[in-house]
Amino acid sequence: MRAAGRGLKCCMIQFMKSRNDRYGEHLSAEKLGIEVHTMGDGFTWDTKNPEQDIKTSRDTWALCVNKLRSGKYDMLVFDELVYVLSYKWLPVDEVLAEIKEARTTQPALHIVVTGRDAPQELLNAADLVTEMTEIKHPFNAGIRAQQGIEF
Repeated sequence: MRAAGRGLKCCMIQFMKSRNDRYGEHLSAEKLGIEVHTMGDGFTWDTKNPEQDIKTSRDTWALCVNKLRSGKYDMLVFDELVYVLSYKWLPVDEVLAEIKEARTTQPALHIVVTGRDAPQELLNAADLVTEMTEIKHPFNAGIRAQQGIEF
């Protein structure tokens, strides 16, 4: 949001959120001119079809590579990519090689990767790492996900 507000050309690609749903961040992004691609099949923490999740991850990563190589953006956000790497649905080395190449050819490009429990190789390659730690969440008290907060 901050980058778009300063006139940077931004794109966010979401790996896990369902491509069939619209979330609050989509509405905000549209207002700021942020390009968003939601590519997932829905949250798949307890997947019933790992082959489909791997295929979806591979297809989503192909779009990421296309955007990385395009030279059209100032910032790319790969939302939930860390989960895909943690679940080993994509090889970390392949992802890091593409990111390294993009950073070599486009030194001003900012790449943001989100998710918990990033593989060490990704942490080592990053310029900035932020860890958010859940202390308390309404879901644990039986409160369902709330519009405008979780989606």
